[in-house]
Amino acid sequence: MAESTAEAEKARYTARKSFFDSLLTIYGRKPVHEALTTPGISAFRLHLAETNKPTGIIKEILDLATAANTEICYHSREALARISRNGRQDQGVAIDIAAPAYQPLANLCLQARANPSTSLDLIALDRVTNPQNLGLIIRSVGASPCAGLLLPQKGCARIDPLVIKASAGTVLKVPIYYCDELGNGLQQLKACGFKVLGLAAGGASSLQNVPVTGHHVFILGNETDGLSPAVGANCDDYVSIPLSHGVESLNVSAAASIVAFRRIFCG
Repeated sequence: MAESTAEAEKARYTARKSFFDSLLTIYGRKPVHEALTTPGISAFRLHLAETNKPTGIIKEILDLATAANTEICYHSREALARISRNGRQDQGVAIDIAAPAYQPLANLCLQARANPSTSLDLIALDRVTNPQNLGLIIRSVGASPCAGLLLPQKGCARIDPLVIKASAGTVLKVPIYYCDELGNGLQQLKACGFKVLGLAAGGASSLQNVPVTGHHVFILGNETDGLSPAVGANCDDYVSIPLSHGVESLNVSAAASIVAFRRIFCG
């Protein structure tokens, strides 16, 4: 009896942890208002600073959350800043929304170790800061054979209503793996058998020559200056997308689409 109780408790803990790991936190008065009025978004918990006055847009947010039976919690400004991770821009408001496919990178590493004979492609982003680009990348990855997208919590655009809109809502369905900082995430992937490939115009290898077997993570860099030196130091190789007619580069979202579907065209 004691053993079955312990197993049931462990199962409840695992389910609860999985749920909280899949929550996305959006901050700022207008983004939170948009999240509460966007169809298909399930809000779990609204966080408000105790110093907010219940007038104007704050009152509208409270009314929307109440109508949706969303839990409302009040915090000190310091506590709210720890929740939003951006005390300078959260405007005293944050909200947790449910995104079942949003999960820690450790989950993918467990999958890779449990199935060493499988072949996985992952796209990782290094300092991609444009919400429109991020949304388009998420949509392309979701439609492709890719295992998902690695989105570090530091350095890239945060998932907000602009990203959700650009992704046509797919952000809530696409496997998005998160890590605190990209360099550490890449080290985790190397440890479970991934080859780390940076996308660069001068890459020595062509994308079409990358084997379709094995685990690969393809890193796409910043819209202006590409991969950072720190991330480049983690790369096992650099690969390029063959271009014609004198075109020197592609928008990062277009490049992501080509990489995401490479197994279909190169397999």
